[in-house]
Amino acid sequence: MGVTASSRGARPSRLHLSPAERAPIWRQVVEAIERYAGVVADLRVAPPLDREKLKALLTPFDFSRPLAPEDAIRFAAMGLTEHQVHAAHPGYYGLFNPNPTTMGIAADALVGAFNPQLAAWSHSPFAAEVEAHLVRALAGRLAYGPGTADGCFTSGGAEANHTALLTALTDAFPAFGSGGARAVAAQPVLYVSLDAHDSFLKAARLCGIGTDAVRAIAVDDAFRMDVGALVARIGQDRAAGCAPFLVVATMGTTGGGTLDPMAAIADVAERESLWLHADAAWGGAAGLVPELRDHLAGMERADSITFDAHKWLSVPMGAGMFLTRRPEILERTFRVATGYMPRDAEGLPVADPYAHSMQWSRRFIGLKVFLSLAVAGWEGYADAIRAMTAMGDHLRARLTADGWRIVNRTPLPVVCFDDPASSGPEMKVRLEAIVRDIVASGAAWISTVTLGGTTPAIRACITNPETTDADVEALGSALATARAATSRPRL
Repeated sequence: MGVTASSRGARPSRLHLSPAERAPIWRQVVEAIERYAGVVADLRVAPPLDREKLKALLTPFDFSRPLAPEDAIRFAAMGLTEHQVHAAHPGYYGLFNPNPTTMGIAADALVGAFNPQLAAWSHSPFAAEVEAHLVRALAGRLAYGPGTADGCFTSGGAEANHTALLTALTDAFPAFGSGGARAVAAQPVLYVSLDAHDSFLKAARLCGIGTDAVRAIAVDDAFRMDVGALVARIGQDRAAGCAPFLVVATMGTTGGGTLDPMAAIADVAERESLWLHADAAWGGAAGLVPELRDHLAGMERADSITFDAHKWLSVPMGAGMFLTRRPEILERTFRVATGYMPRDAEGLPVADPYAHSMQWSRRFIGLKVFLSLAVAGWEGYADAIRAMTAMGDHLRARLTADGWRIVNRTPLPVVCFDDPASSGPEMKVRLEAIVRDIVASGAAWISTVTLGGTTPAIRACITNPETTDADVEALGSALATARAATSRPRL
């Protein structure tokens, strides 16, 4: 006769509460989520920054005495409400952080409860196959034929870009996997634009080839990689005895939303026998919108692509993806032999995620993407991206009418602008003062950026499909007020 839960005689655990104790906790969590969703648009977008206050709030938590569950949840909800930048606010014009989808929130709750382990395929075949299905579906929509694509989920774009470096090194230098950088006779070098994401510097350091291996290529007057400068630098490096192996085209730079000239860079990569990577962490989602897809022309020629669903697909953090049209490269880069991993799936035509990606034990990242896509569909996402792109156009029109100068050129809703009334070193100081005023007011969150290494600007990005014309007009008014205030001497 089996042992039932009621006959086990186990002592009560504060780790796993009883059904009677759990029921009010779940209600309280749902109520906290609903309350936040209902009030977030009325909150300050950014909080006052006061570390001493936070330390004082946390000091009583010495964990010597158990806290009632309802008090613990109430404290956490209060802290998150009062002490964070609210990316879900329609006045957040920030760094691609999403207003998370309803189904994404539900998915993360389910994943937390079921806690599938995605190291071995056999431990959660449903989760593993959901992610493999998403890789094929998204790769087919964004660039590749779904039958030829491979890939894996990652913690975010930084891990996906790191994966790109590792796969490119493995492909170019067969001894790299066993011997590391010392097995490469010449200095490996890779090429990114001056405005590319700095995760490539960290990845180069972590791969053991060093940050000096990263060549930052100059940009043109639209802040796109200068292809002529790329060709010249490759020639210089080859003449110096270096070993070029990778070029990165950014499809939607973080600073300015710029799309590098993908097709021209692909021609160079093909001619020079370089691995071509497209960092499309944000801008790649434009491929879901027919009228925007042509702006990504040439991305199908990339050997690999970074894509972040927690950016323009609005699922909760974090959900990065590494996609590739080279289906053998992930196993070649990451497979290791172990004596302890489950072998239940031996003989099946499946890949164990631990042997197919950088991570080992990890959570089920893909469910929030799967459920969000299942409910919204491709067309639902296309409509949301169209709405955000239209708000970007509205913002440009409002800023231009108010006398600001738009300094970047992109079809995507990242708007970078300055004040033609200022110039030289004064420009950067003035723009930073305007941004400080607006963020401190709590009315909106915007930032400053330097494009091409020399051009300061204010940056505002439409990241939220709930941002409306009224929100854009409110930002325009706040900018006008802050500009007027900074034009007067401060007493």
